[in-house]
Amino acid sequence: MPDSERGRSTKEPHRGLPDDTRQHLQAARQAFRESIDAFLPAGFVENRRIVRREALLAARSLIDHALERLEGRSGD
Repeated sequence: MPDSERGRSTKEPHRGLPDDTRQHLQAARQAFRESIDAFLPAGFVENRRIVRREALLAARSLIDHALERLEGRSGD
């Protein structure tokens, strides 16, 4: 039986669950996020976002450099 017939979906993980169960899961997720925010120092989430962006830019730079080297070799 396909996953869609069993009420499972990667896009909708709570599909097929009773409404009260879905509401409890959403409330638990929100409470967990709030507890994590209270645990972490102020500014941590923003700094993490900045660091993640810089890491992605560094990866992009490495990929661009590798592509340039490949394109340079194909012209030989």
